[in-house]
Amino acid sequence: MPTTPFALDARLRRAARLPALPGAGAAGLTRLELAVLLGAGVVASLLTNVLRLRLGIPGSNIAFVSFPLALGFALVPRRGAGLVMAGGALATNAGLALAGAHLDGVGAQTSLLLTGPLLDLALRWRGGGWRLYVAFIAACATSNAFAFVVRGIARAAGVRGTGMGGGRTMAEWWPEAVWTYAAAGLVAGLISAAAWFHLRERAE
Repeated sequence: MPTTPFALDARLRRAARLPALPGAGAAGLTRLELAVLLGAGVVASLLTNVLRLRLGIPGSNIAFVSFPLALGFALVPRRGAGLVMAGGALATNAGLALAGAHLDGVGAQTSLLLTGPLLDLALRWRGGGWRLYVAFIAACATSNAFAFVVRGIARAAGVRGTGMGGGRTMAEWWPEAVWTYAAAGLVAGLISAAAWFHLRERAE
């Protein structure tokens, strides 16, 4: 198992639906690969904080995080790619905040910043084939579980800007959210994996 920073994950590369970027076989991240990963993080942050493509389903923001991050892994199948994408999202958040933009609720921010590192961890220990899909599902579901807990704690503590919406009380929100967060994480992980990765690895 590769231990060098940003080592190429050959099995992930073979499973990707997209062709490899120029210089994909380099020992470390190329400038193009770094730009792609940071760009994926930027897109995830913009979808979360600027476009805010709300579906009216608690926890659904994970879909707008996992999809560009999964694309990043397909284009740059390297160890630690998720951490770089999370860094791009964090830097974008900071830039938006400095520009006076209102960032989305704490739950959305939690899934935005945790999904990349969780994908790094899940993909590092997954096997091939269907296990790749399971890794995406597990990472996204875990990220949304953290988002649910953080959002619930913030709401219970009276923190403003938690994104609860609708003026609902905690008692009205959590019975619905506890399962929509779980379902959204599972579905987002599956769709993101299926969009950018084959179920079976391709031959080199």
